[in-house]
Order: sequence, then structure tokens, then C-alpha cells
Amino acid sequence: MKTKRYSTEQIIGILKEAEAGMPVKELCRKYGVSDATIYNWKSKYAGMSVSEAQRLKELESENHRLKKLVADQALDIQMLKEINSKKW
Repeated sequence: MKTKRYSTEQIIGILKEAEAGMPVKELCRKYGVSDATIYNWKSKYAGMSVSEAQRLKELESENHRLKKLVADQALDIQMLKEINSKKW
């Protein structure tokens, strides 16, 4: 699996260049990414500052942790129901 090539700070810097008027084709050549990648970055990071992107990353990791916690709780509840339903 290919690792990320650019950090969120670098991506935001690239998008700021695009907002400043640099053509997308030129950005693609300069940074070695495709048009689709630039447009995906725009949809995700458009109008963000670096601190907002870092906060987004923290919130996503916290959300992932909480989803995992809820899934574990649901599994525990299911196992307890299964144990209680059996006759001794």
C-alpha cells in the first residue's frame, strides 16, 4: 500500500497556490499528482487553514476511537445476551 506523499500542511499550501491563480495542470506537473488528486484535495481541504486541518484530523481519530468503543460495547452486550439465554 502506498503511503501518503504530502502532509495536510503541504496540501493546504498547494491549494493556496491554486487559489492564487496557478493553473491546475501546472500544479500537477510541479508536485507530481493527478488532476483528480488536486480536485479531491479541494473538496476535502478547500478554505481550511493548517490549524483547522489539524483539528479535523484530531476529531477524525477521536471519532474512530469512539466508534471502536461502541462496537466493543455492542459485542459485549450481544455475548451477555447469548450467555443469559442458555439454560444451565
